This record gives sequence, C-alpha cells and structure tokens, in this order.
Amino acid sequence: MASPQDALRLERRGDIDARRCQYTFHLPALGASVAEARQRVRTRLRDWGVHEETRDDAEMVISELFTNAVRHTDSERVICTLRLTGTLLRLEVADQGCTQTEPRSREAEADEESGRGLLLVGALSKEWGSRPNDRGPGRVVWAELSPVRILP
Repeated sequence: MASPQDALRLERRGDIDARRCQYTFHLPALGASVAEARQRVRTRLRDWGVHEETRDDAEMVISELFTNAVRHTDSERVICTLRLTGTLLRLEVADQGCTQTEPRSREAEADEESGRGLLLVGALSKEWGSRPNDRGPGRVVWAELSPVRILP
C-alpha cells in the first residue's frame, strides 16, 4: 500500500549507485497495531530489496518503539517513517503523547515481564535517540541500522 509520502529515487554519485527510499504510515495507538506496523516494515523493506537479516532487526526495533509509544503516551495515533539512504536505515516512531521524560534504557529485574525494549533497540541499532516532535506535541524516537545489505 503506497502512500503519498512514499518515494523511491536512485541517484548516481560517481561510480556508486546510492539508493534513497522513504515510506511513512500511521496507525491507531493500540497494542493491536504493533503487528500491523511490523508487517508494513517487513513488506516495504522486502520491496526495497533489503536483506532478510536487516528486515528482522528492523521489525524488532519498530515493534519495541511502537509498543513504547502506545504504553507510555496518551497518543491516538503513531506515525512511523522508514528512510533508507545508501547503507543506512533510519526508523522513526512519532507519538502525540504528553510524557515529560526522555526515553531511556534501564536494567529490568529478572522477574519483570517488560523493561528491556530499549536495551534491545540499542543492541540492534548503530545508534538511537529521541527528539521533540516538530509536528506538534509528543516525541520522535529513532534508531539507525547500518550497514544495510541490499539483495542483488
């Protein structure tokens, strides 16, 4: 399902082709939407020719970030953006929440069922962080995966 924000452009830089792709979608801020977000990421990255291992990592990262947006904010919807530039994949999850704190990873106790999501994001990502949402209230949490392998 393509959106108006979906763009695919190939640029020639010297002898190296640099692939630049972007895809944005939004879903209701419900726990049931997490599976849909994972599926959309997997499908789009497959369409872009991204290797399965990177798709798996991106699917896990988007799942954790989307889940946090649902659990820790008062959002009605969550906006996800995927941006592939060369061998760097950036995943962004924007909420409309009212939380005053920055997302941070923490050490969960052995008997806790949750609390390890951002540790997982950190392990799978080259880098991750957050910034205020420039489209209104809330925050954008992002993660970068690199190097991204593209299938021949």
